[in-house]
Amino acid sequence: MNPPLPRPGADSDATVAAVRQNLRKTRIAARERLPDTERAPLTRRIEAHLDTLLAQLSPRSVAFCWPWRGEVDLVQWAQRWLAADTQRQMALPVVRTPGQPMIFLRWHPEVPMETDHHDIPVPAGTEIIQPELILVPLNVFDAAGYRLGYGGGYFDRTLAALQPAPLCVGVAFELARVDNTYPQPHDQPMDWIVTEAGAFRAVSD
Repeated sequence: MNPPLPRPGADSDATVAAVRQNLRKTRIAARERLPDTERAPLTRRIEAHLDTLLAQLSPRSVAFCWPWRGEVDLVQWAQRWLAADTQRQMALPVVRTPGQPMIFLRWHPEVPMETDHHDIPVPAGTEIIQPELILVPLNVFDAAGYRLGYGGGYFDRTLAALQPAPLCVGVAFELARVDNTYPQPHDQPMDWIVTEAGAFRAVSD
């Protein structure tokens, strides 16, 4: 359960920020503590739900994120998804300019890779594509599809700028679920959430 918040005002804004930061910190820590004996079967269930959902949505181009800080590792799943149809394209997000929307560079298992400023692998010099569907990692999420990332605003900034808007599928372990993420005006909600428990369409109030 989330703690109650005070009435709107400066104190409330500070309290919301503190609550969000605490949620982010505790849920990332819980995810990083998952032992491999639990992580592996949870990941397989997530992959199965992703297979079912993407078969329904039928995108031809998909972006995913290289796993960081214990996020759901979708690299092997992405390899299988690409191998199943030669017309499919996969991409990874890349920050080229701080404070600006990310770009998406084409990825496949043979692409040369380099590391970004977080030491996360990204494609080296491949073409930019605009994915029809983006798999977004979630540190914290609620049933309305709102998420907490790492606080840099990369995905919110990028999703707000993309036209046409892609479908956004948040991916996380169930341990990241909360009643309320206390979304802010700039927060961009997901269309779907996929966890080991299933694929869920985001439910607005």
